[in-house]
Amino acid sequence: MFSRITLLITILLFAGCATRSSEEGVLGEAYVGPASLNLRADIPSNSPVTATVAHGERLQILQRRRVFLKVRTAKGVEGWTSERFLLSSSEVQALKAMAEEARHLASQGVASTFSVLNMHTLPSRSAPSFAQIQEGQKIDVLMYRVAPRTSPPRPPLLPSPAAPVRKVARKPAPEKFPPLPPAPKPPRDWLEISRRASEATPASQPEDREPSVSAPVPADDWALVRTREGQVGWVLTSRLYMSIPDEVAQYAEGHRITSYFSLGELRDGDQIKHHWLWTTLSQTAQPYDFDSFRVFIWNLRRHRYETAYIQRRVKGYLPVKLHPVQLAVSDLRRGAPPEAYPGFSVCVEKADGRRYWQNFAFIYPNVRFAGEQSGESIFPGAPAQPPQEVAGNPPPAARKSVYGRVKSLLVAARRWLGGQKK
Repeated sequence: MFSRITLLITILLFAGCATRSSEEGVLGEAYVGPASLNLRADIPSNSPVTATVAHGERLQILQRRRVFLKVRTAKGVEGWTSERFLLSSSEVQALKAMAEEARHLASQGVASTFSVLNMHTLPSRSAPSFAQIQEGQKIDVLMYRVAPRTSPPRPPLLPSPAAPVRKVARKPAPEKFPPLPPAPKPPRDWLEISRRASEATPASQPEDREPSVSAPVPADDWALVRTREGQVGWVLTSRLYMSIPDEVAQYAEGHRITSYFSLGELRDGDQIKHHWLWTTLSQTAQPYDFDSFRVFIWNLRRHRYETAYIQRRVKGYLPVKLHPVQLAVSDLRRGAPPEAYPGFSVCVEKADGRRYWQNFAFIYPNVRFAGEQSGESIFPGAPAQPPQEVAGNPPPAARKSVYGRVKSLLVAARRWLGGQKK
């Protein structure tokens, strides 16, 4: 009996020592950034691999040498890796919050890539890449952002060690010297002497120099994308292409398509054609998302796409919203109440620096302006009432048909002839 108790106490002591030794020397914790990361037995890249860890796995930091960290996995395997491949707990929380928020964002178009594309945690080339988009894989584009190519350094995972306190030897007290004699007084006519000297040597005029122009900081266009599996990350926009049909994309005129939407479909023989709305950007690295938007319709008589509406030289911001639009003034039947039609809204910035939601109704084959709202207000997804008009921006007057114009001319001519007879 005594031997069993002694054996049990010995086992408990060994377990406590092992737990204590595993916790000793832990400097902090970090999480794996890339999709897969190899831990090596030493710092050189040709060192043997001790373990392979996946994205998001928690690691314990044991030692630091410059930018390299010695870490330990949950299974107790130790190895070396670079600090730039690891994420802090705050960065992991920010990545999860971004993914949760992006789940509720509407897609601004489906895109693909011609080659393997890395997804980054931040819009930066130096940010960790935690996933890859394969060639031809379909992804949803959510928003865009312009970021400088040289991003600021990330905060270190471990606080910098405190500098050792150096003992400063006391300097011997300075020897005492006799006080200096008083300075001589200026002459009585010192003002006159100064005036003569200034007239004799006029002040030199500074040379006309052109103001120094700082060199532009190189920047990259980034897109926040979402995969079919729900992964959300940043990719380079230049590596993406929108999956709009080529028969429509050929009219982009060299501009980059930033978003596109289907406004409906119709059947032409045995083919189904869509009406398209797109936004384009003529120059890269701009503070806005598009400078033109356009509506294409399929002409059943000519069997081709034609432009139903286009607006250029705007400063537009995503997202573009599709929703039913009610026309405040019906130009189809005089006196008829407002009706809801398929439509869309775009957010543009005007000359006053404010943003407005401009609403348009799509009544095949026409696109009609249906008012605008201030961008500061919350825009409803499907308004039950017509949008409020902004002062100074009334909707365009209804255009009469050819029959209506001819009828008005006949009525006016009849009145004029009747006046002549009298």
